[in-house]
Amino acid sequence: MTHTIPIPGPTTALPVRTTAPSTTGDGRRGRMLQSRVIGALFLAGFLVYGAGSSMTTAVVGRSGFLADVPPVHSLLALGAFLMLLNTAVDLAKAVLLFPVMRRDGLRTALAYFAAMIVEVVFLSLGALALFLIVPLAEHAGDAGAQTLGSTLAQLNATSYQVGELALGVGATFLCLLLFRTRLVPRWLGISGLIGYPLLAAGTIAELFGVHIGLYLTMPGFFFELALPIWLLTKGFEPQAFARQVGAGSTP
Repeated sequence: MTHTIPIPGPTTALPVRTTAPSTTGDGRRGRMLQSRVIGALFLAGFLVYGAGSSMTTAVVGRSGFLADVPPVHSLLALGAFLMLLNTAVDLAKAVLLFPVMRRDGLRTALAYFAAMIVEVVFLSLGALALFLIVPLAEHAGDAGAQTLGSTLAQLNATSYQVGELALGVGATFLCLLLFRTRLVPRWLGISGLIGYPLLAAGTIAELFGVHIGLYLTMPGFFFELALPIWLLTKGFEPQAFARQVGAGSTP
């Protein structure tokens, strides 16, 4: 009794084992590099703008400050420069996140990107207003100089609130995507979905003269620190990131 053993012909399809991009050595390195760069930008923006804002507030945070500016004008200029530097950091963050978000939804990605553009425009406007206080301080004794200085300081404060309102709206879209795709643990996405709407509500309250914004920013601060730490140490979740890499963009 004989048995016939089939021999694959030239047209026979053989199964090919594939490996998810994120499980290969190169894929894992690429995922972690992208995750760490984005995480570092989140952390840098938080620290750079926070340090610059603290410096400028120490100079212009009291009434009749203009006459006291000349001895500490370098501190004011450095603080305003750091606040302006945050523009480059936030733009880089938005550019790097756009292709990751675009794989899940083009509209969501565009909403976040547009919100970040609005944010950096207003934050930059406020920083430039603070820069103008430096030469104005040389004329502190002139009529109307103190009023103009106070107006520039208030312009920075108002621009900050409008910029943070844009951030609160745009980052809610980001956190919704993170929660839906599980690129990071869901508890982290939920913390952003809680924190950023509260941030937006706090900025609106501040714009209408209700000073509760500081208390409503606390949950958002948690996300702003927890997300970069997670991305720097763990990175985007491998399987979810692999799905995002393999998925085509959807409108």
